Parts: sequence; structure tokens; C-alpha cells
Amino acid sequence: MKVIDGGITSPKGFKAAGIACGIKKHKRDLALIYSETEATCAIAYTQNKVKGAPLKVMIELDPKKLQAFIINSGNANTLTGDRGAKDARDMVSQTAASLGLERDLVGVVSTGIIGRFLPTDKIISGIKEITNELDSGRKKDVEAAQAILTTDTVIKEAACEVTLEDGTKVTIGGMAKGSGMISPAMKALHATTLSFITTDACLSPGFDGKWQDVMDSSFNQIDVDGDQSTNDMSVILANGCAGGMKADESEAFWEGVRYVAKLLAKQVALDGEGATKLISVVVRGARSTEDARKAAKAIVSSNLVKTAIFGSDPNYGRILCALGYSGAEMVPERVNLAMGANGTMIPIYEQGEPLIQTCGTGEEPLKELLKKKEIHIVVDIGLGNSLAEAWGCDLSYEYVKINAEYTT
Repeated sequence: MKVIDGGITSPKGFKAAGIACGIKKHKRDLALIYSETEATCAIAYTQNKVKGAPLKVMIELDPKKLQAFIINSGNANTLTGDRGAKDARDMVSQTAASLGLERDLVGVVSTGIIGRFLPTDKIISGIKEITNELDSGRKKDVEAAQAILTTDTVIKEAACEVTLEDGTKVTIGGMAKGSGMISPAMKALHATTLSFITTDACLSPGFDGKWQDVMDSSFNQIDVDGDQSTNDMSVILANGCAGGMKADESEAFWEGVRYVAKLLAKQVALDGEGATKLISVVVRGARSTEDARKAAKAIVSSNLVKTAIFGSDPNYGRILCALGYSGAEMVPERVNLAMGANGTMIPIYEQGEPLIQTCGTGEEPLKELLKKKEIHIVVDIGLGNSLAEAWGCDLSYEYVKINAEYTT
């Protein structure tokens, strides 16, 4: 696998654009992804029972192939009744008409403030404009990535190249958004984080199981504030423009997809609202992968762990508390725990015995490490061989300020 400087249009045959259509003041708020040929797709949606109108439209459509995806930011089109559903369908219809496509080849999603009707006239006019802006290259990658942001402070992109077992070189690119209301639990065909991954590899329809596994090891393992959005969606589009073998069972290909998804997920976690630090949790020695994932997600989701990290406080009791209620099988007397940063890890709890005292002796070196930008927590449950990761951010005063002043 080769990491490259790229984004959503890095794979062959993909174009994108991002413009300002007037939903937000002076910022891009409408993005379009386009494939020159029909692309096999898989989509994961939020499990929140309250779903945005575009998600309901997409779940009803249940596409196996798409050629374009229209995305607006600044307005979630959620809890908007029959009009919301009509507005989402109108976005699809106008995009299809402007591109000369069948309606069932166009996807749609929205992100932003809940409970407000879309400014449909602005969006329809924007769709007519944006279809003339489509192109490939880094400039278009960035413009599209900017257009899907809400409270984000930076764009999120990733790309890599992989060589399949038959020698075919394929490219995988992606973009994502997310800063608040983030604790995804997305399920393929039935699952605010938005992520879009494109590839020029050939994939057969029906690879949802593989896509679900990618979700479960990446986006479903991040947490900012414990709130699962109404509009979470993750999409992969494979147009086959690279030729060569089917990549369905290619481990090299799925390694590349996992790399892109995990990098995007970590970028979302780091850009959490008000965040000052990235928290990376590794849980190993679990009975099962499911247990490892549950444990890692519980730790990174704990508000008490988050606030401790914000205060550079090595309060391992909060970590073990989260591990205990995670639902993962564990025996406290078998657990080992270490924390650190910058490649230095300090053991703080081993098989039932504390190695430092909370608010006591032995804390100072670890407190200094916890002032760094990326904090690592490693837990060995000591019951098996399974491993999982999760990523989150600290919880700061600024998070409260942002969400007190911003309408969700």
C-alpha cells in the first residue's frame, strides 16, 4: 500500500465539486460526487430511529449502483415531514436531470441544523450550477470536502494506492465530515458523521458484509460526545475504471479501504468540537473482537475519561470503570493498563495492583505526557487474543460554549 496526497477524485473516473449555494453565509454548502461510469455501492446508515429525510429516501431506494451523490450542509432536512421527503427527492431529480442520469443512479444526503425546511430554490439553482463545475484534482477534492462541513474546523481527506494480486494498481480516496453529535453506530443497508470513499477497483454487488466490517473497525469506533446523529451515513463507490480482477476478496484492497476509513475516522475524532487532544485506545487480550471493540469504545466515550485527559489527569480508575460497564468480559485482577504519548508508555495498573496512586505518588511523569496532543491508552484484558482500537477526543470548556451557542 502506498499513501498518497489525494482525496475523493484520486481514483480514475471520479469528479467532484463544491460551491456556495446560499444555505450558509459565505461558505461552500453544496457538494457533488460524480463517476463517469456506474459505480457499485454500499451504504451504512445511522441506527437512530429519528432519521433525516434523505436517509429515508435512500433506504427506500436501496441502491446497488450509483453514479452521483449530491450533498448539502447547513441544513439536515430532518424532522421536516412530507415536505422534507419531497425536497430530498427533488434534489435527486434535479441532479439526475442536470447530469443526464436516471434518478435511481443519484444519491442524496444532508447535514446541519435539524428541524428546518431546506431552502429548495437555492439548492435547485445550486445543483444546476455545480454540475458545470465538476472536475478531478486536488482543488476539486478540497472544494467538495469544504462543502460538506458544519462545525468542523478542518477538512478530512485520505487516499492510497494498492496493488491487487493480479498486479492491477487501484486507488482509494475519501472525504469525511464530523465534529459534534458523533458516536456513530452505522449498519450497512439498515445504519453527524458523513464519509464518502471512492475507488476505481472492480467490486461485485453485495459486498455489504465487508463494508460493515470496515465500519465496525473505523467510524463505529469513534466518539466525540456520545450523541448518535440522525443523519450519519457512510458510502463507498467502486466504478471499476482501473480494470483488472474483482477486488471483492482481495486482502490488499480491503487493507487500503480500512486505512482510508480509519484515517478519516481519526481526523473526525481529532476535530471534535472544542477538542484539544486526540485519545487513541487499544484493547487487546479480549475474548472476542466484539468484546475488544465494546471495551475500547466505552473507554473513549466516557465523559469522565475525556475530562481527565483534558485536565492531564492520569485517573486510571475512570478508565477501568468504563471497561467494567462496557459489556466486555473482564476480570479486574487480569487487567494491565498503560498510558502515554509520543511513543512513551507508562504502566499504571497490573493484574489488580496499582503502580501509581491517583492524586498521589508516581503521577508527575505521566501528567507531563498527558499534556501532549495525542494520548494513548493501552488495556490488556488478559483473557484472549482479540484486539480493537477506538478514537475520541477530550471534553473541554469550549465544547459547552460551542453547543450552547450553536443550534443543532
